[in-house]
Amino acid sequence: MYVKKILHLYKYFNNPVLQKSVWADLLLFIPRFVCGMLLAIDFGASKFGMPWSDPELNLGLFEVVYWFPDDVAQFGGIFAMYPVFFAWIAGFSETIGGLMLVLGFKTRIAAFLIVCTMLVAIFLQQIDNGVWNMLPALGFLWVGIYSLINGSGRFGLDYLIVKTIK
Repeated sequence: MYVKKILHLYKYFNNPVLQKSVWADLLLFIPRFVCGMLLAIDFGASKFGMPWSDPELNLGLFEVVYWFPDDVAQFGGIFAMYPVFFAWIAGFSETIGGLMLVLGFKTRIAAFLIVCTMLVAIFLQQIDNGVWNMLPALGFLWVGIYSLINGSGRFGLDYLIVKTIK
């Protein structure tokens, strides 16, 4: 009884929207893959300790780089109260969320975290620096919004898992 409810909930949150053709799903997979890789390998790993983070940063696994909490604290309000927590969440959502986007695993959860992180980056960090500096965060935001609504499509683990559950 409880297993059926859990599986139903799992399918509800992870069942991707499929396009009419496989080619459309493939076309939509490309920006999800590219953005996920950029987030995980470059943007996130420069702030959050992963095995592929630059060794010069001297970061342990899942450790936030020393300057990032101070950066987050400058946003004020609740960010100033808990800068280490929000720096960790941002680094996690960029790095692990990026990997989840690449794999199409728990895509909507990853996309939600990425959308929240990018909104903060746009409106609290980059807004005074002009549109040009906001472009990376805006690009990640749009891919995140699309992934939040549609999930992984055919090219992701969510599709394979939900298909197996049916």
